[in-house]
This record gives sequence, C-alpha cells and structure tokens, in this order.
Amino acid sequence: MSAFPDGYGVMVIGGGAGIGEATARYLAAAGVAVMVADRDAAGAERVADAIVAAGGRATGVRVDVTDPETLAEALTAMLGWNGRLHGVLNSAGIQGPLGRPSHEVEIAEFESTLRVNLTAGLVIARELIPEMLRHGYGRVVHLASIAGKEGNPNMVAYSASKAGLIGMVKAQGKEYAGTGVVVNAIAPAVIRTPFLDSQPAEVVDYMVQRIPMGRVGEPVEVAALAAFAVSPACSFTTGFTFDASGGRATY
Repeated sequence: MSAFPDGYGVMVIGGGAGIGEATARYLAAAGVAVMVADRDAAGAERVADAIVAAGGRATGVRVDVTDPETLAEALTAMLGWNGRLHGVLNSAGIQGPLGRPSHEVEIAEFESTLRVNLTAGLVIARELIPEMLRHGYGRVVHLASIAGKEGNPNMVAYSASKAGLIGMVKAQGKEYAGTGVVVNAIAPAVIRTPFLDSQPAEVVDYMVQRIPMGRVGEPVEVAALAAFAVSPACSFTTGFTFDASGGRATY
C-alpha cells in the first residue's frame, strides 16, 4: 500500500534546488501532487517540468517566505490545481553572515537572516495552517539544522535562526497536537548541495570532522526522512526535530 493516498498534495517551499528539489522529486515519484515553490520562479518551474517529464504530477510557483501575499497566492493556486493541501515542507533558508564573530556582525544582516530562516515559520503557520485545520489534517515540516542544536562558531545568525525554528516547532507541535495537524523539523548536518559549495572550506571541514560517519549527507537521504514526516504515517510524532546528521546529534 502506498504511503500516500490518491490526490495527496504537498507544497515544497525552496523546492527549486538542493534538499527541497530532492524532496520534491522523491515525493512525486511516490505519487504525490507536488507544488514546487521557490523565490526563484525559473528554478521552481525547471524542477516541476522535470517531474512532469518523468511521469509525475507537479506545478511550479514563485513564493517568497518573507512576503505572506505570495504564500497566500500559492495556497489559492494549490487548491485550484489539486483541491487540497495536505502537507508542506519548508526548506527555504539563507546562510547569513559567515566567518565573523558575533561582535563583527551587523544588526541588519542578523535580522534579515532571522526573517528568512525563522519568521517564515510563523508566516507559514498563519497562511497555511488554517486551511489544514479546516480539514482536521495537515503535516508541516521545517528544515532546521544541526547548527540550531549545537551552534556553529562564526555563523551566529544562522545558528540562532535555526535554534529559534526548532523552538517554534516545539511550541506549534503542542498548539496543534489535538487537531490532526502535526508540526516537525529536520536538523541536517552538512549535506551535498549548492549551499555546501558556497561555504568556506574551513567551515565544511569543521562540520565534517564532527560527523561520526565521516562524510557529508546526500540530499536524497534527507528527502526520504522528509517524505515520512510529511506523510500520513507520521501520525504520533509532533513538535520533534528529526536527526539527519550522521550521528553528530543523538539527542
């Protein structure tokens, strides 16, 4: 039996590249109707077109998680296209300032990182969860980071934003626990994505050295975990942050 019933619809925010793209493709291969949402509209359409060419069902839209109106428009489009929104994976995020200690980080760049990586979690709750509550069912999954659990030096904005996102997931998991809507997060360590390519070598070395498996993760490994978390099978887990760190975080 498939993990996903017919007509199951998931919005993948940040689906135009990296872990979001891998998850969109993974879900589509499992029979899910996938809305690929990304600030890069061309990237979203590229991934959606590739899914359709492979025999899946997908559509691409532009979504900026700092702009609630674009998310509201995407929801309207999702309902018109598929009829239901069952789940959402939020993999949108930015690195923020790197390679500097906290006292050298500008307030503006710190706050802009939080807006994308943390405040977006509230925007998604406000714009998408009411539709899920209306049906008494929903799966919300946010991509956090090992940095949110342990903190990475000289990445204070990123670490703080992901720690805040983990805290938000804990709160929302309790808020909606009796409604049929579950809210969880995934905390990857370093994963082989374009995001990795943009990191300074010393940052990558720092992270890989702390992974007991001694390697970076692959996008499909996170995608498989995300697919479970956004599926009906994830029915008795909420407010939780799943590990995807090669053994670095075992708590």
